Amino acid sequence: MDEKSLLKGKKILLVDDEVDILETLLDILSMCEVKTASDFETAKTLLENEHFDIAVLDIMGVDGYSLLEIAKGKGIIAVMLTAHALSLENTFQSFEKGADLYIPKEKLFKIVVYLEDVLEGRSKGRHSWWKWMERFGPFYDKRFGEDWKKKSEKLLERLKYRV
Repeated sequence: MDEKSLLKGKKILLVDDEVDILETLLDILSMCEVKTASDFETAKTLLENEHFDIAVLDIMGVDGYSLLEIAKGKGIIAVMLTAHALSLENTFQSFEKGADLYIPKEKLFKIVVYLEDVLEGRSKGRHSWWKWMERFGPFYDKRFGEDWKKKSEKLLERLKYRV
């Protein structure tokens, strides 16, 4: 791992009900201090009682949106990571509810890049979604068809405005 990573030394909470996902993320984020939770109650307790720089939250299986609310209330960077809830509706719901990013699990192997995007954006005074379209636009084109942008035009305009 790059010694100059913006993530080096950050404290991260990983929440997912799939143990293999947690293990994979632990390996990928080895430059960080990481805690894991595989259920809502454990994650809630950790969020309420410890300091974290970033929380990576699954949506399904752990009530990720409730955890997002707790994380945002504590000023923690919150990133949604999902497979089963991968939809345009959940993407924009995550944005509207204050998630700093929304990552499809199919792209979790590049999570270091995405989390560094959020940290870089914050350091430059930019909205955390500033590189989302660049990173995920082509993936969404393949997944939802190129007309997804037209169907989501109003929400994308809000995203663009805040970026």
